[in-house]
Amino acid sequence: MASDTYQQTLDYLFEKLPMFSRVGAAALKPDLTNTLKLCAALGNPQDKFKSVHIAGTNGKGSTSHGLAAILQQAGYKTGLYTSPHLVDFRERIRINGEMVSKEWVVSFVEQIKDLVESIKPSFFEITVAMAFAAFAEQQVDIAIIETGLGGRLDSTNIITPLLSVITNISFDHKDLLGNTLPQIAAEKAGIIKPHVPVVIGEQQEETERVFFEHSVQKQSPLYYAQSLWGMVRTKQDSRYQYFKAVNNATLQMLDVKTDLQGNYQQHNIKTILTATELLSHQGFNISTESAIAALANVKGATGLHGRWEWLQDDPPVICDVAHNEAGLKEVLEQWANIPAENKHMVIGFVKDKEIDNVLPLFPKATFYYFCNAQIQRALPAADLKLKAEQYGLNGEAYPTVADAVAAAKKHLSKADALLITGSFFIVGEAMAI
Repeated sequence: MASDTYQQTLDYLFEKLPMFSRVGAAALKPDLTNTLKLCAALGNPQDKFKSVHIAGTNGKGSTSHGLAAILQQAGYKTGLYTSPHLVDFRERIRINGEMVSKEWVVSFVEQIKDLVESIKPSFFEITVAMAFAAFAEQQVDIAIIETGLGGRLDSTNIITPLLSVITNISFDHKDLLGNTLPQIAAEKAGIIKPHVPVVIGEQQEETERVFFEHSVQKQSPLYYAQSLWGMVRTKQDSRYQYFKAVNNATLQMLDVKTDLQGNYQQHNIKTILTATELLSHQGFNISTESAIAALANVKGATGLHGRWEWLQDDPPVICDVAHNEAGLKEVLEQWANIPAENKHMVIGFVKDKEIDNVLPLFPKATFYYFCNAQIQRALPAADLKLKAEQYGLNGEAYPTVADAVAAAKKHLSKADALLITGSFFIVGEAMAI
């Protein structure tokens, strides 16, 4: 297959279909009709494999990859659907950690072009149908399915999984999901299915009643990972974190080594271990010990990138896809503990992000390289610079991520450190460099 054929296929997907990352809310459809029509025309592939459904404001990507790594190591053929991608579109659809082939993507899109013309789906609706078709065709034992946005009306919400997981609830996409934590929780709780167990990663007073009521209505057993596992970090370096973990039900203490590196990952690890235990109760042969062993190689097994990832050690260059208030708060707290003579930061956001809530979190004693990703939704670097100056954040604006990273590396001494953050798109373009 000629490489330009694959690129032409991507151009068709990116340019013809409404895409949230490019145009924002205008790309979203108000119900699941298009996804149901697409999948019906494809023979309802979503009904041909077992699945776990994962939603949440933050952490769902890491949780999805961590759970996939555990299932793969246990010998199960595992599908993984996540979004958005960082560099390669095919990152969204993996089987046993391997991206689907370029040839398969081209073939699938050619087959459904008539459907696209008649149904007029969004980019995300197509990618969901594509993932479900790939998993059914490859006869996976189980697929880990991450929601794109929300839960109730998310295109992935046509599956009936073995297990539903909601990592946490915080403010993001308020224009689409609600202005309060209970409203956002209700949208995420839309993935809860009748009689299907539910794992809640982080217990919050504001949302606890929402999940309880949904679980009662659906007669779905509810498990709080935060209550089931205790965890204390004992060591950390640029490649791994080390924890002492306690199963609060059995009082068993375990040593955990993981390449999931951000401070926030201990919440996700509790969620992953709880989900693993519930799957073992449903016939999957996974011991706690083998699950913990798999956590040491999540990135290698599944291709996870962009979560407190060290791109360079000397001097440190770190990237993280954090893009909302809760995620950035965690990342910036960890960044504060990185020793450096001078700190530099490449940042950029999308237009619909409430940056007045996040800019006060950023340290003033840092030199900033403001930039914008090459998407329509990107907040122009010059606008970001003006807004950031109101909060005492000083630096220069650059028209591309590549220009910003080049300037930052030019000014970086051996004693300095650089962080790249603000959105998936900023990190993705930086990694592509």
